[in-house]
Amino acid sequence: MPPRKKQTITPLDPPHDCQLCPRLSAFRADVTVREPDWFNGPVPSFGDPQAELVIVGLAPGMQGAHRTGRPFTGDWAGDLLYATIAKFGFSRGVYDARIDDGLELENAMVTNAVRCLPPQNKPVGAEINQCRPFLKAQMQALPNLRVLILLGKIAHDSTVRLLGLKLKDHPFGHASRYEAELDGRPIVLLSSYHCSRYNTNTKRLTPEMFEQVFAMAQAEIEK
Repeated sequence: MPPRKKQTITPLDPPHDCQLCPRLSAFRADVTVREPDWFNGPVPSFGDPQAELVIVGLAPGMQGAHRTGRPFTGDWAGDLLYATIAKFGFSRGVYDARIDDGLELENAMVTNAVRCLPPQNKPVGAEINQCRPFLKAQMQALPNLRVLILLGKIAHDSTVRLLGLKLKDHPFGHASRYEAELDGRPIVLLSSYHCSRYNTNTKRLTPEMFEQVFAMAQAEIEK
Protein backbone atom coordinates (compact mmCIF):
# COMPACT_ATOMS: atom_id res chain seq x y z
CA MET A 1 0.00 0.00 0.00
CA PRO A 2 1.27 3.57 -0.71
CA PRO A 3 1.85 5.88 2.27
CA ARG A 4 -1.27 7.58 3.56
CA LYS A 5 -1.77 11.21 2.66
CA LYS A 6 -3.10 13.76 5.11
CA GLN A 7 -6.86 13.83 5.57
CA THR A 8 -8.35 16.31 3.15
CA ILE A 9 -11.52 17.93 1.91
CA THR A 10 -11.63 17.35 -1.81
CA PRO A 11 -11.86 20.31 -4.25
CA LEU A 12 -14.32 18.15 -6.18
CA ASP A 13 -17.16 19.16 -3.86
CA PRO A 14 -19.79 21.80 -4.76
CA PRO A 15 -19.07 25.39 -3.64
CA HIS A 16 -20.56 26.45 -0.34
CA ASP A 17 -23.03 28.74 -2.12
CA CYS A 18 -23.98 26.18 -4.80
CA GLN A 19 -27.11 27.24 -6.70
CA LEU A 20 -27.56 24.25 -9.03
CA CYS A 21 -30.78 23.16 -7.34
CA PRO A 22 -33.15 26.10 -6.67
CA ARG A 23 -35.32 24.21 -4.17
CA LEU A 24 -32.32 23.05 -2.13
CA SER A 25 -30.55 26.39 -2.19
CA ALA A 26 -33.75 28.13 -1.05
CA PHE A 27 -34.24 25.63 1.76
CA ARG A 28 -30.62 26.04 2.78
CA ALA A 29 -31.10 29.82 2.92
CA ASP A 30 -34.16 29.42 5.15
CA VAL A 31 -32.28 27.18 7.56
CA THR A 32 -29.35 29.61 7.60
CA VAL A 33 -31.66 32.40 8.80
CA ARG A 34 -32.83 30.21 11.68
CA GLU A 35 -29.46 28.66 12.47
CA PRO A 36 -26.69 31.03 11.31
CA ASP A 37 -23.98 29.19 13.25
CA TRP A 38 -24.53 25.89 11.44
CA PHE A 39 -22.43 24.73 8.48
CA ASN A 40 -25.36 25.40 6.10
CA GLY A 41 -23.80 24.31 2.82
CA PRO A 42 -23.17 21.35 0.54
CA VAL A 43 -21.36 18.86 2.76
CA PRO A 44 -17.95 17.78 1.44
CA SER A 45 -16.68 14.23 1.33
CA PHE A 46 -14.66 13.05 4.32
CA GLY A 47 -11.87 10.53 4.48
CA ASP A 48 -8.69 9.07 3.07
CA PRO A 49 -7.68 10.22 -0.44
CA GLN A 50 -6.08 6.78 -0.92
CA ALA A 51 -9.27 4.96 0.08
CA GLU A 52 -10.14 1.58 -1.33
CA LEU A 53 -13.62 1.80 0.23
CA VAL A 54 -16.18 4.54 -0.37
CA ILE A 55 -19.46 4.69 1.56
CA VAL A 56 -22.22 6.61 -0.19
CA GLY A 57 -25.18 7.90 1.79
CA LEU A 58 -28.35 9.68 0.74
CA ALA A 59 -27.96 13.34 1.77
CA PRO A 60 -27.02 15.43 4.82
CA GLY A 61 -29.39 15.29 7.78
CA MET A 62 -30.75 18.44 9.40
CA GLN A 63 -29.28 17.78 12.87
CA GLY A 64 -26.30 15.89 11.49
CA ALA A 65 -24.10 16.83 8.56
CA HIS A 66 -25.98 20.01 7.62
CA ARG A 67 -25.28 21.31 11.12
CA THR A 68 -21.72 20.05 11.56
CA GLY A 69 -20.34 20.01 8.01
CA ARG A 70 -19.12 16.41 8.02
CA PRO A 71 -21.05 13.47 6.53
CA PHE A 72 -23.09 11.48 9.07
CA THR A 73 -21.78 13.53 11.99
CA GLY A 74 -24.15 14.50 14.78
CA ASP A 75 -27.17 12.26 14.23
CA TRP A 76 -28.28 8.69 14.88
CA ALA A 77 -27.21 7.40 11.47
CA GLY A 78 -23.67 8.58 12.16
CA ASP A 79 -23.53 6.84 15.52
CA LEU A 80 -24.14 3.48 13.87
CA LEU A 81 -22.07 4.18 10.77
CA TYR A 82 -18.91 5.38 12.51
CA ALA A 83 -19.12 2.66 15.16
CA THR A 84 -19.24 0.08 12.38
CA ILE A 85 -16.42 1.77 10.47
CA ALA A 86 -14.29 1.62 13.62
CA LYS A 87 -15.18 -2.02 14.30
CA PHE A 88 -13.83 -3.02 10.90
CA GLY A 89 -10.63 -1.02 11.25
CA PHE A 90 -11.37 1.81 8.82
CA SER A 91 -10.78 4.67 11.26
CA ARG A 92 -8.36 6.13 13.79
CA GLY A 93 -9.37 8.15 16.81
CA VAL A 94 -12.75 8.32 18.52
CA TYR A 95 -15.97 9.52 16.91
CA ASP A 96 -17.59 12.10 19.18
CA ALA A 97 -20.25 13.52 16.82
CA ARG A 98 -18.21 16.72 16.30
CA ILE A 99 -16.24 17.79 13.25
CA ASP A 100 -13.29 18.62 15.54
CA ASP A 101 -13.27 15.27 17.38
CA GLY A 102 -10.02 14.26 15.66
CA LEU A 103 -11.52 11.23 13.92
CA GLU A 104 -9.69 10.12 10.76
CA LEU A 105 -10.76 7.49 8.29
CA GLU A 106 -8.20 4.97 7.11
CA ASN A 107 -8.61 3.40 3.67
CA ALA A 108 -12.19 4.70 3.56
CA MET A 109 -14.16 7.77 2.52
CA VAL A 110 -17.74 8.82 3.29
CA THR A 111 -19.82 10.95 0.93
CA ASN A 112 -23.42 11.44 -0.18
CA ALA A 113 -25.35 11.07 -3.41
CA VAL A 114 -26.82 14.53 -2.76
CA ARG A 115 -24.61 17.04 -0.97
CA CYS A 116 -27.28 19.49 0.25
CA LEU A 117 -29.96 19.05 2.88
CA PRO A 118 -33.29 18.23 1.17
CA PRO A 119 -36.66 19.08 2.72
CA GLN A 120 -38.02 16.06 4.62
CA ASN A 121 -34.83 14.16 3.65
CA LYS A 122 -36.31 13.59 0.18
CA PRO A 123 -34.37 14.91 -2.83
CA VAL A 124 -36.19 14.87 -6.15
CA GLY A 125 -34.87 13.24 -9.30
CA ALA A 126 -33.53 16.45 -10.85
CA GLU A 127 -31.53 17.21 -7.69
CA ILE A 128 -30.03 13.72 -7.61
CA ASN A 129 -29.07 14.12 -11.27
CA GLN A 130 -27.49 17.54 -10.67
CA CYS A 131 -25.30 16.20 -7.88
CA ARG A 132 -24.25 12.98 -9.63
CA PRO A 133 -21.27 14.56 -11.43
CA PHE A 134 -19.74 15.45 -8.05
CA LEU A 135 -20.15 11.85 -6.91
CA LYS A 136 -18.58 10.54 -10.09
CA ALA A 137 -15.70 13.02 -9.94
CA GLN A 138 -14.99 12.01 -6.34
CA MET A 139 -14.83 8.35 -7.31
CA GLN A 140 -12.60 9.08 -10.28
CA ALA A 141 -10.20 11.00 -8.04
CA LEU A 142 -9.53 7.97 -5.81
CA PRO A 143 -6.70 5.97 -7.39
CA ASN A 144 -7.19 2.90 -5.20
CA LEU A 145 -10.99 2.66 -5.18
CA ARG A 146 -12.15 -0.95 -5.16
CA VAL A 147 -15.39 -1.22 -3.19
CA LEU A 148 -18.51 0.91 -2.75
CA ILE A 149 -21.03 0.53 0.05
CA LEU A 150 -24.26 2.19 -1.06
CA LEU A 151 -26.64 3.14 1.74
CA GLY A 152 -30.23 3.04 0.58
CA LYS A 153 -31.95 2.91 -2.79
CA ILE A 154 -31.23 6.50 -3.85
CA ALA A 155 -27.48 6.10 -3.36
CA HIS A 156 -27.64 2.70 -5.05
CA ASP A 157 -29.62 3.88 -8.07
CA SER A 158 -27.58 7.05 -8.59
CA THR A 159 -24.33 5.10 -8.49
CA VAL A 160 -25.61 2.45 -10.87
CA ARG A 161 -26.62 5.20 -13.29
CA LEU A 162 -23.29 7.04 -13.09
CA LEU A 163 -21.51 3.79 -13.97
CA GLY A 164 -23.68 3.45 -17.07
CA LEU A 165 -25.45 0.32 -15.82
CA LYS A 166 -29.14 -0.56 -16.13
CA LEU A 167 -31.23 -0.48 -12.97
CA LYS A 168 -33.35 -3.42 -14.11
CA ASP A 169 -30.21 -5.56 -14.19
CA HIS A 170 -28.87 -4.19 -10.90
CA PRO A 171 -31.83 -3.81 -8.51
CA PHE A 172 -31.35 -2.53 -4.99
CA GLY A 173 -31.34 -5.09 -2.19
CA HIS A 174 -29.71 -5.39 1.18
CA ALA A 175 -26.32 -7.13 0.88
CA SER A 176 -26.60 -7.18 -2.92
CA ARG A 177 -23.30 -7.42 -4.79
CA TYR A 178 -22.51 -6.31 -8.34
CA GLU A 179 -19.31 -6.02 -10.30
CA ALA A 180 -18.72 -2.94 -12.43
CA GLU A 181 -16.03 -0.76 -13.96
CA LEU A 182 -15.11 2.87 -13.42
CA ASP A 183 -12.95 4.21 -16.24
CA GLY A 184 -11.80 0.67 -16.96
CA ARG A 185 -11.02 -0.12 -13.31
CA PRO A 186 -12.93 -3.01 -11.71
CA ILE A 187 -15.01 -2.11 -8.65
CA VAL A 188 -17.54 -3.95 -6.51
CA LEU A 189 -20.89 -2.45 -5.52
CA LEU A 190 -22.39 -3.56 -2.20
CA SER A 191 -25.69 -2.15 -0.99
CA SER A 192 -27.33 -1.85 2.41
CA TYR A 193 -30.49 -0.46 3.88
CA HIS A 194 -29.72 3.05 5.06
CA CYS A 195 -28.59 3.29 8.69
CA SER A 196 -31.33 5.78 9.55
CA ARG A 197 -33.10 5.89 12.90
CA TYR A 198 -36.33 4.81 11.21
CA ASN A 199 -34.76 1.70 9.67
CA THR A 200 -33.03 0.70 12.89
CA ASN A 201 -36.05 1.41 15.10
CA THR A 202 -38.29 -0.72 12.88
CA LYS A 203 -35.62 -3.46 12.71
CA ARG A 204 -35.52 -3.23 8.95
CA LEU A 205 -31.80 -2.84 9.55
CA THR A 206 -30.07 -4.35 12.56
CA PRO A 207 -26.44 -3.76 13.56
CA GLU A 208 -25.73 -7.36 12.56
CA MET A 209 -27.17 -6.81 9.09
CA PHE A 210 -25.12 -3.64 8.70
CA GLU A 211 -21.95 -5.39 9.80
CA GLN A 212 -22.64 -8.14 7.27
CA VAL A 213 -22.18 -5.64 4.44
CA PHE A 214 -18.97 -4.23 5.95
CA ALA A 215 -17.64 -7.76 6.35
CA MET A 216 -18.33 -8.31 2.65
CA ALA A 217 -16.44 -5.10 1.83
CA GLN A 218 -13.52 -6.09 4.01
CA ALA A 219 -13.34 -9.48 2.32
CA GLU A 220 -13.28 -7.83 -1.12
CA ILE A 221 -10.45 -5.53 -0.08
CA GLU A 222 -8.43 -8.42 1.40
CA LYS A 223 -8.65 -10.51 -1.78
